[in-house]
Amino acid sequence: MISRTIRSGQSLSHPGSIVLIGDVNPGGEVFAKGNVIVWGTLAGLVHAGNCGDEKAFIIALQLIPTQLRIAHHIACAPEQAPDTPRRVEIAYLQKNRIVIEDYNNTKNMLANLS
Repeated sequence: MISRTIRSGQSLSHPGSIVLIGDVNPGGEVFAKGNVIVWGTLAGLVHAGNCGDEKAFIIALQLIPTQLRIAHHIACAPEQAPDTPRRVEIAYLQKNRIVIEDYNNTKNMLANLS
């Protein structure tokens, strides 16, 4: 667990799964061999499963990334209206595509990803 904000131009790499207490600002980057959980706003680039783990996932309190990567798959989050309520979201691979869903609708699915 790491408690800090990743600012523009900063990069954080981890050899396993990581829980980040703080934000990932636009221009900030987080890379992990395992899962990435951001207890804050994810507005930068995050690469989970960066050694090819297609079961890796990304969770954030607010998911508005510039880019998401899981294993060798890349996606950008859809545009959100400024008044969109905050909600915990998860990004994971499904049929070779990164999908983003409300975490509360998918938390039982996590048992199958492990």
